[in-house]
Amino acid sequence: MTAPAESETALEPVIGLEVHVQPITRAKMFCGCSADYAGAEPNTHVCPVCLGLPGVLPVVNEEAIRLIVRTGLALNCGIAAFSKFDRKNYPYPDLMKGYQVSQYDLPLCSGGWLEAEAEGEPFRAGITRVHMEEDTARLLHRTDAATGEGYSLIDVNRSGTPLMEIVGEPDLRSPEQARAFLVELRAILRTIEASRANMEEGNFRCDANVSLRPRGAEALGVKVEIKNMNSFRAVHEALRFEIGRQTAILEGGGTIRQETRGWDQQRRETAAQRSKEEADDYRYFPEPDLPPLAPGRAFVEEIRAGLPELPAARRRRYRALGLSAFEAATLAEARDRSEFADAVAAALPFPPARAAKLAANWTLGEAARWSNEHDGERLDRFPLTPAALAELIALAEDGTITGQVAAGVFARMVEEGGSAAGIVEREGLARVDAGDELAAVVRRVVAENGKAAADYRAGKTAAIKRLLGGVMRETRGRADPNTARELLERELGA
Repeated sequence: MTAPAESETALEPVIGLEVHVQPITRAKMFCGCSADYAGAEPNTHVCPVCLGLPGVLPVVNEEAIRLIVRTGLALNCGIAAFSKFDRKNYPYPDLMKGYQVSQYDLPLCSGGWLEAEAEGEPFRAGITRVHMEEDTARLLHRTDAATGEGYSLIDVNRSGTPLMEIVGEPDLRSPEQARAFLVELRAILRTIEASRANMEEGNFRCDANVSLRPRGAEALGVKVEIKNMNSFRAVHEALRFEIGRQTAILEGGGTIRQETRGWDQQRRETAAQRSKEEADDYRYFPEPDLPPLAPGRAFVEEIRAGLPELPAARRRRYRALGLSAFEAATLAEARDRSEFADAVAAALPFPPARAAKLAANWTLGEAARWSNEHDGERLDRFPLTPAALAELIALAEDGTITGQVAAGVFARMVEEGGSAAGIVEREGLARVDAGDELAAVVRRVVAENGKAAADYRAGKTAAIKRLLGGVMRETRGRADPNTARELLERELGA
């Protein structure tokens, strides 16, 4: 089945996102089991608390509370002076005790917003709430090879790990805005070091609620929840499909049923899973084994004071320095990349705008290439310090070495260490200017490449590129290309 493509109709999409994020903590939410379970043998990070055995008592992980407050502040939320945990009852087998410890009517963070840009247009989307809960166990579905019957196994390692739920307002109006919202949220979470926020690893999971209504109407339509999306692309495709599916139903005179649908990556379509639960179905009530939370003003302000510069502020600063929208967005998306570029710029002996441009060029060029070749290694682990890279850039900019030589020196510094100035002096890589040495090289290259010289003199001006390449090889890239070209033109015109 293929739903009609999203089109300009009298119907308007209304989208709200619910994002579950695993914060970076050493221990689980209510016990001392390690939260670093990735790759561990099933059911090895467990204890009576996360197994849900009778008589156990949970203890709140303070670091998880700090990270949710940090996230709430970064998302412009108000932090509640009084909050509590609740029991969310449901019958699924991925929590052995039959309920999840979550937050219901008194979340820790609420009333925030996030700004992003989609298709060149800025927008603001509200954040209803950010609350903390515990994650569930994992169900591993199998098929018996002999009988063909299906069965499921339970891995409890994930059960009880902290999980932030970030609930967005239904302020998004297109799949493009939804994707931009998630990209910006991921950048914020990584910048404040609250989560790795990687959808492919499962520590950043998104459900989307989508409905349609007549354009200009205030009332919301019947919403459908979409699950099982494990990439930004999947979110975008699933929303486009679902908007098209609902449009076809409504324009055909049908009605939308409130339900939960899953995204089928293979078939590129959503499929019905179950009717959508309401809050009453979960029978929330206050968690009797945990005391209320009352983060004091000093606690909150200490966390606020420790927040780094956020991606949106970084983008504005870079744009004010003259960087392109692409450069600003790419730098600001990753904190390590942004801070490395800032440190390089600060070490350069040039005006701020020029220093920022040069730092961006090298950070997004050579340094980013190194990161990509090393499985996305962070730039705070880059072999060159910002000061060392700034020294190399300055040598290239003041004319001591050519750009070609600078690239080679960069590679040597990364592989072997040492300073740029030391390598240049030791290897004799300083630029060759319009002196007798370069003039002699030009005469020799012209003499040894008679056909190219004859082609140029016959009007085939592109032939000079072969001669210029010869000069650069002879000088090991030390010749200034513009100077070498001028000398070649003079020699060929003689």
